[in-house]
Amino acid sequence: MIALRRTDSQNQDFIDLVALLNADLKMRDGEDNAFYSQFSKIDLIKHAVVAYDGEYPIGCGAIREYQPDRTEVKRMYVTPEGRGKGVATKILAELESWAAELGCRYCILETGKRQPEAIALYKKMGYRIIKNYGPYAGVENSVCFEKRILRDI
Repeated sequence: MIALRRTDSQNQDFIDLVALLNADLKMRDGEDNAFYSQFSKIDLIKHAVVAYDGEYPIGCGAIREYQPDRTEVKRMYVTPEGRGKGVATKILAELESWAAELGCRYCILETGKRQPEAIALYKKMGYRIIKNYGPYAGVENSVCFEKRILRDI
């Protein structure tokens, strides 16, 4: 059974999973990795989720404030052993719920064109492609997404 735990970037399981993510992205992105890694720091993340299969950590994700009404989804990763079990969907749904609890109206994110699994996940979860934002503006390999998670009352 998959269990989700809310935590922060000081959690050792989160740190270890992010290290695996970074190694995977280094292989996928090649020379572009140096550019992307500057936006992948986790030391200031206050809202992270780790997925466990029993006591074994198999996935993670995080959010951080981007603008007062927008939170950015960061550091999504599922281990090879955890894939195909809906883990990423559960992590993303938990991050969206947490963002809504914090009063955010939108989740935004960036992923790379070399991560087709991530692109498929975000489309399946209702994210729409938007113009590349912030540091990703004009970056050919980046794909940015947005989803409204909190409606006006």
